[in-house]
Amino acid sequence: MRILLSNDDGYFAPGLAALAEAIAKFAEIVVVAPERDRSGASNSLTLDRPLIVRHSHNGFIYVNGTPTDCVHLAVTGLFDELPDMVISGINHGANMGDDTIYSGTVAAATEGFLLGIPSIAVSLASKSSGNYAPAARIACELGERLRDHPMTGPVFLNVNVPDVPYGRLEGMGVTRLGR
Repeated sequence: MRILLSNDDGYFAPGLAALAEAIAKFAEIVVVAPERDRSGASNSLTLDRPLIVRHSHNGFIYVNGTPTDCVHLAVTGLFDELPDMVISGINHGANMGDDTIYSGTVAAATEGFLLGIPSIAVSLASKSSGNYAPAARIACELGERLRDHPMTGPVFLNVNVPDVPYGRLEGMGVTRLGR
């Protein structure tokens, strides 16, 4: 399985590093993320300047554009093979309700979905902690579920993981987007 990882916090973000480390245990990963923090970029595309693709020392690819640019470039031309899935995150802070409209994390996953690829946006529901391990584990579980039990069409999940140890999580729930 080949998974494209992206985010809106930049290629250097600790949430992306935690996600990459966890997902690499069960899938081939490719990381294409913005060169800087693009939180709040929503689904915007960069149309006013050329996009430049660079390689980081850690193997990640970064782009001087938005999260949507990153996923779009990766899927439509950077690679010979399409990814089986797009996972965006791990965002530092929840993406719920009206916030999803502005979120670059959600936008990266939305772009994957719009291009016909199952996509997941993952956020750590915390403004203070940097404990990404439970959210990374949930991302792995969901990625493996979608791999083992594919849905009939493209799927998009926006996942918010509470900032508690994994053992204190009390299951998953599916809900509608609120305000």
